[in-house]
Amino acid sequence: MSISEQVDSDIKDAMRAKQADKLSVLRLLKAAIKNAALEKGGQAGVLDDAEATAVIRKQVKQRQDSVDSFEKGGRAELAEKERTEITLLQTYLPQALSVEEIGRFIDEAIAETGASTKAQMGVLMKAVQAKVAGRADGKTLSQEVQKRLA
Repeated sequence: MSISEQVDSDIKDAMRAKQADKLSVLRLLKAAIKNAALEKGGQAGVLDDAEATAVIRKQVKQRQDSVDSFEKGGRAELAEKERTEITLLQTYLPQALSVEEIGRFIDEAIAETGASTKAQMGVLMKAVQAKVAGRADGKTLSQEVQKRLA
């Protein structure tokens, strides 16, 4: 079952269970996936799971930014609501890699590309991102790559 189909199924389940908060998050996610599909291929556009995962990651990132803003503004109740939404969205993402696993992928990419300086970071990042296939966020990857090249 694709991610889009899973979201549709979970929307139906949330309706039956009368889970309004979950339902609203899932509907927003479905709309974001649909919008990305429209941008990709017009009316007949369909996203594969990798592209849908990228949309979900974007939604999680937006909510994390909102949490930071709400905490700075003293709105703890809204920050907590956003954290709950993040937890729900993360159930659709593949299991994240540990720092050790990321390190192994970086070492492999360094061996393949021969990158050894920060000037070659772009080449190395591209190789590492292809290896991790969306199972780690870009910020974490960038930090780990910089540590290895330092």
